[in-house]
Amino acid sequence: MAGLLAAGAVTYTGDTEAYADVQVQTDAKTGSDGKQYWVQNHLVSKDVAAAKSDDAKRKKWLLVWAGDENIADTLVKDVKNLPGSLGGGLNKVRNALPGPDFLAVIDATDGSPTYGKVVNTATVGPLVENEPHHMQYVWHKGDTIYAGALFAAATYAFDVSALPQLKLKGISLPTQTLGGSVPDAYWTLKDGTAYGTYMGGPVVPGPYRYDNGQVAVGNGFAGSPGAVIRFDQQGKVLSQTSAETPGGDNEKLCDNLPRLGAPTCANPHGIQAREDLNTLVTSDYAEPRNIILDPVKQPSPYLRRPTVRTWDISDRNNPKLKAVSYLPDGPRADPADPLHAESRAVMETTVTNLPGHKGAFAQTMQGGAVFYTPDITAAEPHWTEVFDDGSANKAIYPNNDSNGGSSNGGWIQTSPDDKYLYRAIQGRQKGALGPDDPGTTGGVYVLDIQKLVAAGTDFKGKIDTKLKAQQGGGDDLPTLVGAAPINPGTPGAGPHWGAYDHFEIGPDGFYHETDQPGRLAVSNYFVARSGLDGDHKVNMVTLGKDGKVAVDQNFRDEFTGQVGINFNRKSWPHGDFGNAKPHSELFVVADADLK
Repeated sequence: MAGLLAAGAVTYTGDTEAYADVQVQTDAKTGSDGKQYWVQNHLVSKDVAAAKSDDAKRKKWLLVWAGDENIADTLVKDVKNLPGSLGGGLNKVRNALPGPDFLAVIDATDGSPTYGKVVNTATVGPLVENEPHHMQYVWHKGDTIYAGALFAAATYAFDVSALPQLKLKGISLPTQTLGGSVPDAYWTLKDGTAYGTYMGGPVVPGPYRYDNGQVAVGNGFAGSPGAVIRFDQQGKVLSQTSAETPGGDNEKLCDNLPRLGAPTCANPHGIQAREDLNTLVTSDYAEPRNIILDPVKQPSPYLRRPTVRTWDISDRNNPKLKAVSYLPDGPRADPADPLHAESRAVMETTVTNLPGHKGAFAQTMQGGAVFYTPDITAAEPHWTEVFDDGSANKAIYPNNDSNGGSSNGGWIQTSPDDKYLYRAIQGRQKGALGPDDPGTTGGVYVLDIQKLVAAGTDFKGKIDTKLKAQQGGGDDLPTLVGAAPINPGTPGAGPHWGAYDHFEIGPDGFYHETDQPGRLAVSNYFVARSGLDGDHKVNMVTLGKDGKVAVDQNFRDEFTGQVGINFNRKSWPHGDFGNAKPHSELFVVADADLK
């Protein structure tokens, strides 16, 4: 991990004069504990003024949820690799001491004179060491932004109606979600509320009784079983539901530390819903304390989960678990190394969107594969492997091999028109599959899924041979139509997360939503304590209507001039707090500019 940290923590000084005139505006709310919690805007006056003076276009913004990099991200033995010195003066120490986490507001208006500039950092307080993680997958006009604090077990609710300025609507503290911990991702509903996955178990070990009558026995904070939480638009908790399987999950495939009487894989990470089908889909990733505690070596491969859960949400405040599906192993599965079996570590799921479609996809981080079920409303959905990351490796970067194992894929998302599937993979780290393993370059790839989705439950094909895993499965299965590398030639340094840009200017001069996104934004950071630190950059990727992708060469850092916005810098609008870790992002437009 020390090598990864050193590579990911290259700080540049930047132009401190760029932030000489900053307007500070604070919006605070009282938490359930009676204390004040706030978001503090740091608006760069000249850049905000330049953005507003550009009359050619209304503004589009990229919001990036980022954490302060500090000593808590490393093992003690790795402190020497942090930028600055613990023995130096205050300016040097501040790179290693905890600082505020923030939402960066970046001008994402193509052609704008401030394109790519950070015009505001909206810091949160008084909590530090939040480890900012995910927001929702897609933002629509009027939506609250829900942003999770992985380590602080808090959920922030932001008002973004008047960007580039933000306000705080409210905050959910750990004491309000005692039935779950370690918040991960969110899905907003048409009424403005949201579901969130809390990957970890009830805060206190032992039995916990939920308001709906459930009783789950957990092994403590960041353990198991996790929960699904519903929030109102101010971040108030409306309901908590345990993800636990009645009677327990497969004992052989689902480890818990400490062990539980009834083994469980219930650690929901990804979450998406089809309200018209009254169905929610969540994917189980891992018992999260094994990431938080920074293990030197994974204690057991079976702490990474192979399961997907479907829920009946007819009663929005009382989701009911319908089915727990175990993804199948594929042709690469090696009994000697189960951590890299295709089914292992189901990080994300994504639903189809159109009324005639009922399918969903799931992807595995360590397993490096994509799975599909044609009907999420089925009593027991059947999942089939339909693509292996190895099939995209050489299209991403010619020097890659065709082994998708441990590809470290994260984000996966269907296009609004159900034609394409977008995927971000960090790539395999050097040595992951053995001492001679060179690793692979990560990046973005796009699959054409039209034939698969149109075939319904009668689709043909599956990935059942190593050749298909390396070259694609044929029949109705997805075909690769676009790929682009991020950090070519550097193993395991690609993007973890992404978001699509579904806003375009209409003839009336206002933004409107489109079902054919024109860009993707991706961020190159996972969780530092896991050893997947990345280079802390955010890149823009252009997206053609045919699925072709390319890194946007115009989206450049305002200080270095290099492609991609570098979050490793000494100075921010909110001060000299040093490097930051960008985990997730969303395209957002102010209410006044969106029809």
